[in-house]
Amino acid sequence: MKSVKEVFKIGRGPSSSHTMGPEKAARIYKEEHPDAGAFRVKLYGSLCKTGKGHGTDRVLYETLAPVPTEVIFCQETPDDVTHPNTMDFSVVRDGTDEDVMRALSIGGGDIRIEGRKAENSEDVYPENSFAEVMEFCQFRSLDLAEYVELTEGSEIRDYLRVVWEQMNQTIQEGLQTEGRLPGPLKVERKAKKLYDFQPEHDHPQIRECRLISAYAFAVSEQNADCGTVVTAPTCGSCGVIPAAFRYVQGQRNLTDEQIISGLEVAGLFGTLIKRNASVSGAEAGCQAEIGSACAMAAAGLTYLFGLSTNQIQYAAEIALEHHLGLTCDPILGLVQVPCIERNAVAAMRAMNASNLSYFLSDTQRISFDIAVRTMYETGISMNKRFLETSEGGLAKMYGRRNEQ
Repeated sequence: MKSVKEVFKIGRGPSSSHTMGPEKAARIYKEEHPDAGAFRVKLYGSLCKTGKGHGTDRVLYETLAPVPTEVIFCQETPDDVTHPNTMDFSVVRDGTDEDVMRALSIGGGDIRIEGRKAENSEDVYPENSFAEVMEFCQFRSLDLAEYVELTEGSEIRDYLRVVWEQMNQTIQEGLQTEGRLPGPLKVERKAKKLYDFQPEHDHPQIRECRLISAYAFAVSEQNADCGTVVTAPTCGSCGVIPAAFRYVQGQRNLTDEQIISGLEVAGLFGTLIKRNASVSGAEAGCQAEIGSACAMAAAGLTYLFGLSTNQIQYAAEIALEHHLGLTCDPILGLVQVPCIERNAVAAMRAMNASNLSYFLSDTQRISFDIAVRTMYETGISMNKRFLETSEGGLAKMYGRRNEQ
C-alpha cells in the first residue's frame, strides 16, 4: 500500500483527474521531446465528455506552450482504451502522429503511462486492508496515527504540516472572496455569506452547520475557480476534511499537532480506499470522491475525539456505506453543481458518522473493508452516463430543461 502522501497533494483545481493528472502527463511528455515542433493530444472517455468544463484543454495548452498544440476531444473511443480518463500524446511531424504516449489519469492527480513502471510504485505499507492494519496495531499496541508514523517515519508529520497550512490558507481565501465562479452557470460564491450570516436564533446546531458549510464552500469554491487546494482525496472532494477539521479544532481547542495526527488517520483510510477500490469519479462515480472524503474525515474526527480503533473504522464504514451509488453528474462538466454543496453535506455527515460510531460500534455488521469492496463493485457496475460524463442525472435534466 502506498504512502499517505498519495492522497494529499497540493495543486490547482478544479479536477485532480482532469487537470492535475493531464498536467503531470504533459510535463513528462514535453520534457521527453524538447525539440518537438508541434504536439497533438487526443482525449477519450470522461476526459472528452467533461474536459471542456474541467479545463483539461486549457491546462494542456498552458503546459505544452510555447509549442503549438492541438487538443482533440474524441467522441469515439478506440477498443484498446481501457480507462475512462485516457489521453494520447504525440509529436506531429508532416501531419503524422509519432512517438505516441498513452497516459491514464487514474484519480487524485495520479497518472499511469502504458508500457512503463508506475511512479511511486514501491509499497510503503506491508498491510493492504484495514483488518491487517488493525491486527498489526493490536499486536504492537499502537493507535492508528502511531502506526502511520512507525511505517512512514516522522517526516510524514512535516509533510502533513504543510498540507494543513494549505488547507487553512484555502479556507481563508475562500471566505474573503465574493462574486461569481467562472463558466456559463454563473454560480454565486456563498462561503462568505454563510460565514457572516447572523441568524436571529443562533442555536449550537445551526451554528455548527453554518460554519462547517462555510468552510467547505470556501475550499470548494476556490477549487472551482482554479485555485490552489489539497486533494483529499481529489480536487472535487477537497472541501470535506478541511471543513470538518477546522470546525472541530476551534470547538475543542485542538493544536495543529493534534490535527496532523488526525490527518495521518484520515490519510490512512484514503490510502486503503485507493488501494482496494478507486477515488476516481470517472471510474466509480462520486461515491469514490465524496464518499471516500467523508469516510476519511469521519475516521480522522473519531480519532481526534479519542475513540477506539474499532470505533474509528466503524465511523469510516458508516460514512462510505451511506454514499454508495452516488453518481458523478456535474452540470456542464463544471466542478460546481452539485459538487460544491456535496462537500458541505459530506462534512456534516462525517460528524454524524463519528457520533454514531460512539454509540453503536458494538452493533456493527459491515466492516470497512467490505464497504470499500462494495463501493468499487457498485462503481464499475454503474451506467457510464453517471461516471463523470455529464450525460446523465442532474446534468442531463438540467440540459433538457434548457433546451425547452
